[in-house]
Amino acid sequence: MSGIIVGVDGSTHSQRALDWAVHEAAIRQLPLRVLTVSRAVVGYWGGAVAFPGDRAVTDKARAVAQELTDKALALASDAVPANVTVEAINGIPAEELIGASKGADMIVLGSRGTGGFARLLLGSVTTQVVHHAHCPVVVIPAEDRH
Repeated sequence: MSGIIVGVDGSTHSQRALDWAVHEAAIRQLPLRVLTVSRAVVGYWGGAVAFPGDRAVTDKARAVAQELTDKALALASDAVPANVTVEAINGIPAEELIGASKGADMIVLGSRGTGGFARLLLGSVTTQVVHHAHCPVVVIPAEDRH
């Protein structure tokens, strides 16, 4: 799917990335795909392992992403993309975002996500996507750069 993909995880960093992506997709007249990945449990061999409760977690993540997207579109007023889709999947976030980058025009991420290492400039998922994506990656920095 061509267009702009933005990764959303509910953090303030991803909200800033979403706001930027909405504006950029409107300017470029490209479709916007909002993608949230609920983290799957990693099995012994490194792949994602599915559990019965995963669907409920993924549905909740999609609802949060939809709420954030609605908020970003409302703030953008008239400058909104013609086509916006919100999608939630269960998997390993970096792998899913890298896979989604195939055929995309651009992928947009916040500099950090919901991880616990606040002093890092880039989160682990963002770092992996920057190094392995199949399209240009835009990393939106935190508002407070001090």
